[in-house]
Amino acid sequence: MHPLLLVVLVAALTSAFCWIASLLSRDTSWVDRIWSIVPPLYAWVFAIAGIADGNDPGRLLLMAVLATAWGARLTYNFARKGGYAGMEDYRWAVLRGRMKTWQFQVFNLLFIVLYQNALLVLITLPAFIAWQNPAPLNGWDIAFALLFAAFLVGETIADQQQWNFHQAKKRAGGVLEPGFVTTGLWRLSRHPNFFFEQTQWWTFYAIGATAATASGLGLWGGALNWTILGAALLTLLFIGSTIFTESITASKYPGYADYRRTTSMLVPLPPRRAREPRTA
Repeated sequence: MHPLLLVVLVAALTSAFCWIASLLSRDTSWVDRIWSIVPPLYAWVFAIAGIADGNDPGRLLLMAVLATAWGARLTYNFARKGGYAGMEDYRWAVLRGRMKTWQFQVFNLLFIVLYQNALLVLITLPAFIAWQNPAPLNGWDIAFALLFAAFLVGETIADQQQWNFHQAKKRAGGVLEPGFVTTGLWRLSRHPNFFFEQTQWWTFYAIGATAATASGLGLWGGALNWTILGAALLTLLFIGSTIFTESITASKYPGYADYRRTTSMLVPLPPRRAREPRTA
């Protein structure tokens, strides 16, 4: 079977499962539970297809290993927070309360299930480009792989710092000022884990683009090819999700407004100075 057709078929079956499970359980976090699992699977489909074709599998194997490392780390972090224990993402509960039942179910089907599952296919399609354009590994592949690994380490550190804060908050009885983590990487970005998550998939795209370029394709179709859509849509998803998440956080913690004013939303940057209070 053509690898892209196989990936689309698996994504369709996964979407059907997530939708039916959400209706039966009244829990819309099923896509969250498969989020870190299916992209490595898709990457391995392309890698195995490349091996079966008898082409140099180096780049495809590298991409599959990187996707697997990303998925293993994210799965672990999601599991320790109780993601596989039937805990629904609190944001869906908030959104459900703001919509009529039928409106939320339409949103569940079209956005939570179909759009996000399609996105999980799109972010792995640079591996499809690499499968279409077999070429030996080169220095750019290694550079982008090292960059991917650096971003993976950054996200690991950010998630661990957040985990440490919430564990300390739990030990303190659920109250720990200012209510949200502001130290470490979180002093430089309000969502450093989101930043590193996105940049990993941009570097994954770059490896696919390297394959196309090494095969003789020019700027258009090579360095810039249609699979950039996956990374771009992922960034848009994270920006929208971040804005929604922050609206909830700001309503719970008065100090979040000052944190917003002094700290970059995504890209880690030196903190800005707080505004001086006006004097009479």
